[in-house]
Amino acid sequence: MTTPTLVRLARGLLSLALGVAPALGAADNDRRHSRLPRLAPATPATLVGSCEALVGQLVLANTTITASTTVPAGTLALAGQPVPAHCRVTGRMFERVSPVDGKAYAIAFEMRLPIAWNGRFWHQGNGGIDGSVTPATGVFGGGPTTGALLQGFAVLSSDAGHTLLQGGPAFGLDPQARLDYGYQAVGKLTPMARQLITTAYGKGPDRSYFGGCSNGGRHTLIAAARYAADYDGFLAGAPGFNLPLAALANIFGGQRYATVATGDPATPAGLETAFTAEERKTVANAVLARCDALDGAVDGLVQDTRTCQRRFDFMRHVPTCAGARDGSCLSQAQKIAIAPIFSGATTRNGQPFYASFPFDSGIGAGGIPFWEFTAPLLLDSGAVGVIFKVPPSMSALTNGPAWALSADIDATLAELFATDATYTESAMSFMTPPDATELSDVRRRGAKIIAYHGVSDPIFSIDDTKRWYRGVDRRSGGDADSFARLYPVPGMGHCSGGPATDQADFITPLIDWVERGKAPAGIVASARGAGNAGGQNPEVPADWSATRTRPLCPYPSVARYKGHGSVESASSFVCREDQKHDHGHHDHHDHHD
Repeated sequence: MTTPTLVRLARGLLSLALGVAPALGAADNDRRHSRLPRLAPATPATLVGSCEALVGQLVLANTTITASTTVPAGTLALAGQPVPAHCRVTGRMFERVSPVDGKAYAIAFEMRLPIAWNGRFWHQGNGGIDGSVTPATGVFGGGPTTGALLQGFAVLSSDAGHTLLQGGPAFGLDPQARLDYGYQAVGKLTPMARQLITTAYGKGPDRSYFGGCSNGGRHTLIAAARYAADYDGFLAGAPGFNLPLAALANIFGGQRYATVATGDPATPAGLETAFTAEERKTVANAVLARCDALDGAVDGLVQDTRTCQRRFDFMRHVPTCAGARDGSCLSQAQKIAIAPIFSGATTRNGQPFYASFPFDSGIGAGGIPFWEFTAPLLLDSGAVGVIFKVPPSMSALTNGPAWALSADIDATLAELFATDATYTESAMSFMTPPDATELSDVRRRGAKIIAYHGVSDPIFSIDDTKRWYRGVDRRSGGDADSFARLYPVPGMGHCSGGPATDQADFITPLIDWVERGKAPAGIVASARGAGNAGGQNPEVPADWSATRTRPLCPYPSVARYKGHGSVESASSFVCREDQKHDHGHHDHHDHHD
């Protein structure tokens, strides 16, 4: 295929749907929602026999159980709370030797099974390029406040079919490892986990949930699209469901920064000289000056993101340096280099292939440099060059920074859609949902989706996730909120952090929706100032209450100040949708919603 053809494919995938169907009246919505199935609540059970005996009782296809060990109560703590006693089972599935790179592969996993079980299964999607079995605790949000294991779920975690000890992204040389990482490991793990639970408790899970953030959010939306029959609830944080395109967009950004860096752009510190911490803070302050008061309160948060993108002009409202750069301004050359990163990565002829990024108060936060200046050189280079591209590039493996800074964006974009005799499925096939907005199977069976995303996320854009949600809404006849809700988190970076109220319990509202029919409205989130039990967020501004709360509002509604009450309290804000702003209006390329 030619590059223009592939760009059209990319844009078709990303454009999803431009808008939502006309809003229904409340009574109409209630009637439509009431026709959806109501899934019965889970019922608890206790572990049958001893944990240590499980290793000898489990007979699972294509699986080797390596240990089953009791973990006493209080051995682990989450959010300052002791985790109850549970059984930790470890194992491997589908052990093999690759005919391509000669390395041994397997899907390694652990399951944590509470002695006192709530009858639910939680499949934990992990972040990055996977490659390690992180503790199966099912935690979410800054802090956190809770976790699936703490609530009594049986929780599964895996390495998705490879280990980083084999050379980081080098597993991308093996075609099957690519597919397992993309989606097939989930398909293999799910029936095994169900059978293991049945053996352990004498019954299978009544309700099954899937959740994760970042790549884990990608896993979650892929599970909703590919394995809808296996799961009842999905919690997708910062869902990088277009991860190959986002990673290439970050390389595009790295190349833009390199043109104005005063240090060595092949190093993270050198690349950061293109847009220093002081300069990013200047931009954040300029955004706040134009947008902070849009929601009725001057409080260091921009709730009305959409209006802000119309009110704030990067070229005009950020001071332009008259002389040397001193942190209080940006040079004209900087503005020209940086503006296209926010407006959205494009091909050589100006065709967008990934989403725009909204201007928000979190651009000055401390978590931004890693994603903007380290990731393009050291993470995205390996992911795009070795895991996603067909054919893979050995130079991306041996010298990631040099490869990223010299990569031909147009040619690489085409290679994300390419296949050959060895790699028979493209990255845009194995890494993304088959049809991200087609979730009728989820809806019909009564399953639910909650997604959340930081407005200041610098690697996976909330604009892309909002576009996904509008597409789901259109495909469901304007009825997306009957089974799916998206919660933007103003100020928050990637999964947590930033000047934000980033600590919230998303698990309980999801259970209430799935099993009790209680649809979530605003979800109260808190800041993590000094003394927070889940862990302090150093980005909480000094003039905020350490325990500030805000309602996270389901898109497209926005938290607005009532006009009275403390600005530190969620009770002083109300989630309200502005019809004229949020329905039926779309900016150029559907950006900045």
